[in-house]
Amino acid sequence: MNTRAQWGTRAGFIMAAVGSALGLGNIWRFPAVAYENGGGAFLIPYLFALLTAGIPILIMEFTMGHKYRGSSPLTFRRMNKGAEFVGWWGVLVAFVISTYYSVIIAWAMSYMIFSVNLSWGSDTEGFFNSFLQVEEVTAGMSGSIVLGVLVPLAIVWFIILGVLYKGVRRGIEIANRIMIPTLLVVFLLIVIRAITLPGALDGLDALFKPDFSKIFSPDVWVAAYGQIFFSLSIAFAIMITYSSYLPRKSDITNNAFITGLGNSAFELLAGIGVFSVLGFLALESGVNIAEVVAGGPGLAFAVFPEIINQFPAFNATFGFLFFISLILAGLTSLMSITETYVAALVDKFNITRGKAVIFGGGLAAVASILFATQGGLNYLDMVDYFINQIGVAMLGFVEVVLVIWILRKGKELRTHADRVSDIKLGSWWTISLTIITPLMLGYMLFQLFKQNILQEFSSETGNYSGYSDAFILYGGWFVAAGALILGIILAVLKWKQPKDTSERGHEE
Repeated sequence: MNTRAQWGTRAGFIMAAVGSALGLGNIWRFPAVAYENGGGAFLIPYLFALLTAGIPILIMEFTMGHKYRGSSPLTFRRMNKGAEFVGWWGVLVAFVISTYYSVIIAWAMSYMIFSVNLSWGSDTEGFFNSFLQVEEVTAGMSGSIVLGVLVPLAIVWFIILGVLYKGVRRGIEIANRIMIPTLLVVFLLIVIRAITLPGALDGLDALFKPDFSKIFSPDVWVAAYGQIFFSLSIAFAIMITYSSYLPRKSDITNNAFITGLGNSAFELLAGIGVFSVLGFLALESGVNIAEVVAGGPGLAFAVFPEIINQFPAFNATFGFLFFISLILAGLTSLMSITETYVAALVDKFNITRGKAVIFGGGLAAVASILFATQGGLNYLDMVDYFINQIGVAMLGFVEVVLVIWILRKGKELRTHADRVSDIKLGSWWTISLTIITPLMLGYMLFQLFKQNILQEFSSETGNYSGYSDAFILYGGWFVAAGALILGIILAVLKWKQPKDTSERGHEE
């Protein structure tokens, strides 16, 4: 008998899936990527990537979770016993990401308080470094714990573990039903205020003015696929886990389109808001828009506070709303990331959800303290680059090739999706997953490996100065490879469930 938890409503699932996709990267990554890769012209490869990789993979993962009714490791095991390690690999990538993602949300919580009286002063970048105490630690060392980060970090984990402890329907679904509409309203208020600022139109012109010459560059197409891939929460266990809680009658294909298009709509909204205020900053500073464009945490915690300082009115209110939006976007994503290993522990070791939350979530919370130290920002940069760039891209490539080419599950998954969905999958879906997605992910991996062989390490916050290349290379690969190796070890361990339950697929 299948007693797996289920979403209360279809809207609850969609909000949870969209909440997972709407993360910090939507706000601080997409606008900079679009600007650097052709502005308005970037939307052509971006939409092509959405339709040939983002939504097809979403449909594949939604179908896998719905058909096989399990966490990512259990789903892959039910497809083929030898494939279980891929599920654990994704879970462990999610685990690592949760340890530092939670710290960034903690920064946003502190900055929400700082915004009330603009505590960051005029030197916003200096304040950020002082807040994290990065100037007080030697490169490569962790230093002592920063209390100003540890306290909000504890609050973040208290919220996340409390929600997950309540379960899928009474915890995750209710939390997303509150947080997602609130996030959308808050961010809409931010955008409305931003586009009324002096210089906003110059910022929007800089973002959307098309440079069609750039779309002939392979790097621009790689950037488009990378943005879609990393912003949709695909290929590291989340969507498989969430879709495993769907009821038998679920319109998988429509759900995937709503999730994918909803995520992209929010990214465009974020681009409008971010570049409106960057246009204002450029006007106030008397410089070209190109000189103020930034991405990553530096945009949120250094550039935006500087902009807020120069607001003609209601600057504290704008700052408060902006950091509230970061907190909400971060919490909904962290919730989904953490759920992957909670569900995996429940399935593999046949323990209660409460124990899985305490053990898995508690372990992640303890591990996250490393990033709450004086050297935390430098460790965060290194781990994020290797686990979220190389680790996720490699995992996605392996997942698609394994499912479509090696296990030959494409036709079976397509039949299942068609049976429960209004929109039937045509050759578009098959061609995308069989040819286009593997080729693009393969090329993206090639580019990433080439950068690492040449030791061309890139970082959104640029905190590698003072570090040896060996420390970055070996430390980063230790984390990225460790997730795969530990995944293989966990796959070998015996299941603490009746054999037929852990290995048998559930046709819904």
